[in-house]
Amino acid sequence: MQLKTYSTKIKDIERKWHVIDASGRTLGKLATEAATLLMGKHKPTFSPNLDTGDNVVVINAEKVQVTGNKLKQKQYYRHSDYPGGFKSISLEKMMQDNPTRVIEHAVKGMLPHTRLGAQMRKKLRVYAGDSHPHLAQVAQSSGTEPKTGE
Repeated sequence: MQLKTYSTKIKDIERKWHVIDASGRTLGKLATEAATLLMGKHKPTFSPNLDTGDNVVVINAEKVQVTGNKLKQKQYYRHSDYPGGFKSISLEKMMQDNPTRVIEHAVKGMLPHTRLGAQMRKKLRVYAGDSHPHLAQVAQSSGTEPKTGE
């Protein structure tokens, strides 16, 4: 008897909505959980060449925690491709200006750096406060919810 290898088809993918509360959670652990859900690695139908992941809503981004001296020492770098176009911003300043970007940046680093990863990133929504406009989708989503940070 030969066993057939199961291959996930696009029509078989079911997407759910997950809400993760970031208040009091460590940035890296929160980003790991979000990336796992976005990639679909928590599903038995996971396939590395397909986007089998779910939609993730992260709330209370302004209340995320970091350990050690990262708030003062961690820097985010970018370059404009022009001479002298190197810029950096500290984690502390970015948390004040745009706390959602901190979580988006952390999750982006944990996803594939390909077109497939860009497709997965589109399913991530981050909000600084505790309200979000996706209540209808989350209410429709059935199944077990992952841990959302107590």
